[in-house]
Amino acid sequence: MALSSTSDLQRVADAARSPEWDIHVAGTEIVAHRDSGVEGLPWSMVARRGGKGMKVSFYQPGDDITIEGVLVGEISGPARDMGRQLRGLLEDADISAPE
Repeated sequence: MALSSTSDLQRVADAARSPEWDIHVAGTEIVAHRDSGVEGLPWSMVARRGGKGMKVSFYQPGDDITIEGVLVGEISGPARDMGRQLRGLLEDADISAPE
């Protein structure tokens, strides 16, 4: 899928909705945050354009999400499929005590 507009990214984000994660489009990225229990330091995942679709990186609380994180997967295909793939990565994230 050619993610050529904000509306394409929004369709991916909408399909990825999960009750545990706050998901939004920020420029050319899809950003998801989940409460870590520490004010202002959420768990985060960021999907950025790359490869045949988007590369998804995981960040522990306090990590700088503007730099490359731990690559957890890639999503590709139509927007709805990409959203489902992203939701799967979010739901499978290893949310445990930060190191």
